[in-house]
Amino acid sequence: MGIIKVNYKGKEYQAEQGKRAIEILKEAETETSAFLVASINGKFIDLGTQLNEGGELKAFTFEDAEGKQAFWHSTSHIMAAAVKRLYPGTKVTIGPSIDEGFYYDFDRDVNFTDEDLLKIEEEMAKVIKENAGFSRQEISKKDAVKMFSDMGENYKVEIIEAINDDTVSTYTTAGFTDLCRGPHIGLAKKIKAVKLLKLAGAYWRGDEKNKMLQRIYGISFPSKELLEQYLHGIEEAKQRDHRKLGKELDLFSTHEEFGPGLIYWHPKGGTIRKEMEDFWRNEHIKNGYDLIFSPHIAKIDLWNTSGHTGFYRDSMFDTMNIDKMEYQLKPMNCPFHILMYNNSKKSYRDLPLRWAELGTVYRYEKSGVLHGLMRVRGFTQDDAHIFCREDQLESEIIEALNFVMFILRTFGFSHFEVYLSTMPADHIGENAIWEKAQDALKAAMSTAGLKYDVDEGGGAFYGPKIDIKIKDALNRTWQCSTIQVDFNLPERFNINYTGKDGKEHRAIMIHRALMGSLERFFGVLIEHYKGAFPVWLAPKQVMILTITERCDDYAKELAAALKKNNIRVGLDLDSEKIGAKIRKATMDKVPYMIILGDKEVETKTVSIRKRTGEEEKGADFGKFMEMVAEKISKKELGI
Repeated sequence: MGIIKVNYKGKEYQAEQGKRAIEILKEAETETSAFLVASINGKFIDLGTQLNEGGELKAFTFEDAEGKQAFWHSTSHIMAAAVKRLYPGTKVTIGPSIDEGFYYDFDRDVNFTDEDLLKIEEEMAKVIKENAGFSRQEISKKDAVKMFSDMGENYKVEIIEAINDDTVSTYTTAGFTDLCRGPHIGLAKKIKAVKLLKLAGAYWRGDEKNKMLQRIYGISFPSKELLEQYLHGIEEAKQRDHRKLGKELDLFSTHEEFGPGLIYWHPKGGTIRKEMEDFWRNEHIKNGYDLIFSPHIAKIDLWNTSGHTGFYRDSMFDTMNIDKMEYQLKPMNCPFHILMYNNSKKSYRDLPLRWAELGTVYRYEKSGVLHGLMRVRGFTQDDAHIFCREDQLESEIIEALNFVMFILRTFGFSHFEVYLSTMPADHIGENAIWEKAQDALKAAMSTAGLKYDVDEGGGAFYGPKIDIKIKDALNRTWQCSTIQVDFNLPERFNINYTGKDGKEHRAIMIHRALMGSLERFFGVLIEHYKGAFPVWLAPKQVMILTITERCDDYAKELAAALKKNNIRVGLDLDSEKIGAKIRKATMDKVPYMIILGDKEVETKTVSIRKRTGEEEKGADFGKFMEMVAEKISKKELGI
């Protein structure tokens, strides 16, 4: 056997060919028990893989995304092994890891129940106690087809037959053999805590024409403490669920019987939306944008020209026949903005043009993925398009990115995940302009002081982009903002300008969204704040509560003063006891309550109670009003 050179953490190690990755790692580290999987030259492998080539070796723990993926994928195999033990004859399909945990899809004549999940958990615990390993085997495609056919696993056979390679790999654990690329964690004992979370239906290969399967979701951890933390987070997420809070706080509703995925904004939700829109519009005007408005439908010809009917057909509603012509509900605002641009000739002196629209678009989402405000069929994009010259590209991206961060931080988000998605293999436009656009995106993020990850080849075919995910109060990530450079639509629509040389030049188009959509962003806000919005967003900013009828006139006087100062105020003059009024205002998450009794009327003062429970008696009303007005004006996040 030959000698290979392996680089690990900047240090070179020599080893005989065939030496296992874990053996080299044990030479380099005093403690390797937390290692789950490894990689050699970027290829992910089992720790027990024999190395036949040198290169860069890395090891991953549960703290790493790669480690979590392998950990959860391994757990899905253990779940499948447990299911096969308990319910022989059940057919297995696919069982991947997902962002949080794993799932496996099963074909079984009898539906699983919640009681079955508990039994499967118990059986998984037995498999883990047996310390089952994950044994890899590479076999020919032909032998794999025969093996899984003999096992009656027709879904696996279908998958194998679609594979182009002559060989496939399998993993066996606890007597269960699965078709799988791997890698896996080695021994089941590393899994210390498992929880099966829920049951769901799923069509085979996601096709509604195929059989409905049963999907079991689960999660696992290398310690019981981590599972407890996760379950606590799940419970907290339930309490923050925007659908639950939306109903309790009377913010919005959906009406499935009259159109799923369509949002009805109630007065309280409408008030918040108005604040969001007013802020958005005012800031755009300050930042040199012009506000525009476009139709909701257009002839199908427009979408043929833009390419949406070719690339986006599945996400578009069916066409409408009007005057014997086909019309299409708009899935995007972009083509309308381009028509406006091309309505007159543009000079290099006219650029950049920054046009923004809160435009409602319509996309056909399958009923199974609709989810409150987060996945809908009609939503309002905070859309903007910048038309600029090549020499303006970098500065415009910098300005757009600074604008994005300002907007997100104003709404209370300060932690982000940022990604640069670069040129894919299939793309339009010259490599040189792609490089210039990517350099401009990098420069913008550097200027803004943002750390980012590179998604190599993850750009759209028409241009590179920056994607920004915000982190909420539970440290969950939400995709919101995007800045995209587009080389496609300028070509399709001949978006030009006249240069200094008197010749026609192609303009560059930047797509930019700050919040993504008002609906989804509102849903994120509800969950982030648990319905307790900052003062500037709260539907009612102050609620005046009276103890007796003798206080009503004073209450009305104070309410009029607050309204005059543009503070949203409510009056509770009902005959209920003050305790009940306070509870109601607290449940409605009103930031401030003014409580008025005979003493307050007599002294012309107010008693103030925050929704957090803090109280101040005998306060000066004028100073209180100034304080609230200042917090609103500055869009402060606290109360």
